[in-house]
Amino acid sequence: MSDNAHKGSFGWLWRGYLRPHWPALVLAGIFMALEGSMLGFLSYMMKPMFDTVFIEGDGSALWLVGSGILAIFLIRALTSVGQKLILARVTSAAIYRMKTRLTAHLMRLDTSWHGRNPPGALIERVSNDTTAVRNVGNVVITGLGRDVVALISLLAVVLWIDWQWTLVALIGTPLLVAPTLLAQRFIRRATTQDRQLAQSMTTRLDEVFHGINPIKLNRLEEYQSHRFDSLAHQRVKAEVRAQVGRATVPALIDVMTGIGFFAVLVYGGREIIGGEKTVGEFMSFFTAMALAFEPLRRLGQISGAWQAAKISIGRVREFFDTTPSLTSPASPRAPGTGDITFEDVRLSYGDAPVLNGLTLTARAGETTALVGPSGAGKSTVFNLLTRLVDPNSGRISIGDVPVAEMDLAALRNQFSMVSQEALLFDDSLRENILLGQDVSDARLQAALKAAHVADFVKDFPEGLETPAGPRGSNLSGGQRQRIAIARALLRDSPVLLLDEATSALDTKSEAVVQAALDQLSQGRTTLVIAHRLSTVRKADRILVMTAGRVVEQGTHETLLAEGGIYAELYRLQFAEGENAPISAP
Repeated sequence: MSDNAHKGSFGWLWRGYLRPHWPALVLAGIFMALEGSMLGFLSYMMKPMFDTVFIEGDGSALWLVGSGILAIFLIRALTSVGQKLILARVTSAAIYRMKTRLTAHLMRLDTSWHGRNPPGALIERVSNDTTAVRNVGNVVITGLGRDVVALISLLAVVLWIDWQWTLVALIGTPLLVAPTLLAQRFIRRATTQDRQLAQSMTTRLDEVFHGINPIKLNRLEEYQSHRFDSLAHQRVKAEVRAQVGRATVPALIDVMTGIGFFAVLVYGGREIIGGEKTVGEFMSFFTAMALAFEPLRRLGQISGAWQAAKISIGRVREFFDTTPSLTSPASPRAPGTGDITFEDVRLSYGDAPVLNGLTLTARAGETTALVGPSGAGKSTVFNLLTRLVDPNSGRISIGDVPVAEMDLAALRNQFSMVSQEALLFDDSLRENILLGQDVSDARLQAALKAAHVADFVKDFPEGLETPAGPRGSNLSGGQRQRIAIARALLRDSPVLLLDEATSALDTKSEAVVQAALDQLSQGRTTLVIAHRLSTVRKADRILVMTAGRVVEQGTHETLLAEGGIYAELYRLQFAEGENAPISAP
């Protein structure tokens, strides 16, 4: 993490999230100041209570002093509740605004960036690092607004009684400086390690729960439990170290306060015995010192709490400071229509070449299939076309407009995609199909019929309100694909991308889904990635890719007749029984 992420943390937090609530914070500050100042008044009331009421025996002053003390506690109670309610509302609003903005920002970052940052790490920062705002409100702001005022009011009382006693009471203060600085450094290191381990634990949980079936089938429960247990033990140690650091400063304040009490008792006790000071003065001074003990401890905790909060805020800022490299041009052109073309396109991931001078054309209104061995670059074609990545060189265009010159949102609106793993959310089937769109019931029903969703949804008691379950777990593979097809139909984009849309289905489900895909592709420019060559026989053109370039192209029949790579792939897939290859004409 860069040092810049830690610099100006409070200023960044104030400008982005707390400043909109400044009137409420001012009111909370007034309440804090009133609550804190009451301690000074309380310690001051000790002098008349002892000297006037108890020693002089003035009964008339008893009600006055008692009423004053009662009023002090009533004011403290009301202002304490008021400032806590205000801070709870402000910090909660700031936290959820930060969570919302961070989530939206992360979704805009490049696919390559997400490839380097596991989902668990992102979840940890969005869910837990953002809650550092609450610590800032509950500890830092409260400490500065209430406890500083309390100490000032108490300091005013002890100075008013005897400035020499005050200097004697503060004799242990120099002992705090060097240990406090060392404790802050220790807290930063321990908290950083704690947050990193928390991130690793969340990442591990994300991997475990998303891969629960393979874990069960491979009997990896004990292995994964051991890995998580190891992280948990490391985090316990890191948390203990962080707590030790945060407890050190209040402990030093205890030592300083004890030394101060002892020195004042020895120095001031002699003056009281000698009649130079009254018992009321000493009790007022002693009460002020005693009441200062807790505010001092809380202020001592501010250092540790702020160091911990600053680490989390820095981690959040680090993500906000990351900007996407794939953005819309300053003066975007309107999306083009027509043929999709790749001209001498090259792309490498690090030192590994993926596309090597790829040139192809997908004609408008036709179905073009991409086939070839794994690693040939087929899925990369889709990623480049939709600008999930940009090529190192070459030109990609729709019609006569390069995709790099289009507005990014407008470009992606040109595509509907159905992939092998249909993306379904833990929501109703209706919401998974509409995805926030406002469409007429007639149009929705037409899409359900065309996608063959109506064939199975009628059997569900709740119909379209049936929960899909996490990742669509309440549905079969074929049902999930048909939901995705209905979604694509409603999206009604001019270009359809099909990425292994039927490869994970059984024969019966494949037939139903393929019929729905045929309906979806009518009138659209369609690009198909398929390993099952049976699904691309009817394509207008088949492009055979290997090593990042097109090596063969033609119809199913012409490619079989040529006897090249496509023909060999076909024979390998359909070599036996009823699946024997159809002879070329």
